[in-house]
Amino acid sequence: MSDHEAPPFARALAAAGVLFFDRDGRVLLVQPAYKEYRDIPGGYLEPGETPYAACVREVREELGIEPPIGRLLAVDWAPHPEEGDKVLFVFDGGVIDEETLKRISFADKELTGYSFHPAEELEGLLIERLARRVKAAVAAREQGETVYLEHGQAVTTE
Repeated sequence: MSDHEAPPFARALAAAGVLFFDRDGRVLLVQPAYKEYRDIPGGYLEPGETPYAACVREVREELGIEPPIGRLLAVDWAPHPEEGDKVLFVFDGGVIDEETLKRISFADKELTGYSFHPAEELEGLLIERLARRVKAAVAAREQGETVYLEHGQAVTTE
């Protein structure tokens, strides 16, 4: 490398999602029409968009609702072998009330349904890396923290 060449930089895709809960503390999972596995509401950021704004937009587009979105629960550095570097943000949507649930609609046809599930059942419902990320975000919410993850696992400094 010459004195003027810079090393290549990561060009990570960024996505943002949200965890909504029912009164029993169960997590809302959605069923995308284009995937064989469940997911959380959310999606990729558009150019110039912040993770928070993307989260709000994706909930509006996918579920047809605009509930308040709370604080950041987790950031996950999770490169995908086929898709490259990724950084994923998970926000707290809080407890979603019955009136808001009644307003959910799938206008863009990206989703075909939703259901609530206990955190301890996520491994059987989500792909492995997503289950780790969601469980870590649920724990962060319960502890009033924000966590940094790599591949869905907390990074230890020991």
